[in-house]
This record gives sequence, structure tokens and C-alpha cells, in this order.
Amino acid sequence: MQGRYGIDQLSKFLLILGLIVVFLSVALGEHPAALICYLIGWILVIVCYSRVFSRNVAKRYSENQKFLAKTYRIRSFFQRQKNIWRQRKVYHIYTCPSCRQKIRIPKGKGKIEVRCPKCGTTFVKKS
Repeated sequence: MQGRYGIDQLSKFLLILGLIVVFLSVALGEHPAALICYLIGWILVIVCYSRVFSRNVAKRYSENQKFLAKTYRIRSFFQRQKNIWRQRKVYHIYTCPSCRQKIRIPKGKGKIEVRCPKCGTTFVKKS
């Protein structure tokens, strides 16, 4: 693999998408769209491996950067959800009723009055 580009996020995405499309075509069975799905899936897998074994590192890098720029909002949304899910054991996350700001309150403090740091609204919640 010396001198080859290797695996990046775009290659992983193409490989997973290609395999999902191939398995979808198997699930369709004898439907006419199954053959098209099957071909598209294998084309995606072949494109993935051609990227992995490519020697044009600069071009593959720029393609991956464009892919990351286009998918930034989706990836950051899932990263935020993952972070909230990880914190739910220790904190309650409430939303301010007036400005919709999310506020993190530690669990186990009983009934407390929460003051929104953004707009200053106070409301009572159980922690």
C-alpha cells in the first residue's frame, strides 16, 4: 500500500452505501429494479476500492475534503445527539420556554429554579 491513498471517510461511505444497495437488491428478489440496484451497488464498491488503491493522493484528498464539507451539518447533528445521549446519565437537559436555549442541569438536586443564561427567564424544574 506504499504510495497509495488508502481509506478515508468518503471511501468508507461509498463502501457501506454500495453494500447496502447490493443487499437491498437481494431483498427485492426477482423485481426488475433488483438488477439495477445490484449493478449500482457493485459500481459503488468498485469506485471505493479504486479510490483506496489510487496513487493520485492530492485529488483523492480534495474529493474527501469536499465530501466532508458537504456532510458537515449532518455529521455535527449526530455528534451533538451522541453527546447529549452520553450526558443524560448525569444531567437533565431542559429547554428555555421563551428563547429555546438548551440548559444542562445536574441530576439529583430536587426542585430547582433555573435561570436561562441567554434571556434571563426563570422557571422551576425537577432535577
